[in-house]
Amino acid sequence: QVQLVESGGGLVQPGGSLRLSCAASGSFFAIYNMGWYRQAPGKQRELVATINRGGSTNYADSVKGRFTISRDNAKNTIFLQMNSPKPEDTAVYYCTAGFPPGYWGQGTQVTVSS
Repeated sequence: QVQLVESGGGLVQPGGSLRLSCAASGSFFAIYNMGWYRQAPGKQRELVATINRGGSTNYADSVKGRFTISRDNAKNTIFLQMNSPKPEDTAVYYCTAGFPPGYWGQGTQVTVSS
């Protein structure tokens, strides 16, 4: 079992920056592919970024060059650094473990607005 707890969401201005964190329980964190998904009101949940055990990353085209996913296996934590966010990035962001995701966090709200 893996439990995931996100933090760091909130209100951010367009062009600002925000960092999301996801703390994972369980001693097998390092073996999991991890990711961030998001769901905006009235829209389907979509993949934002993934990072595998070796640190290779993958991004949705909409966030490429602006968001960075990273992981700290020693602290069982992954991060999503959001630079230059846009209003269309407003969504609930979910941390996931496994690919396809077998574990989901509870989500953290990110609102991009001036």
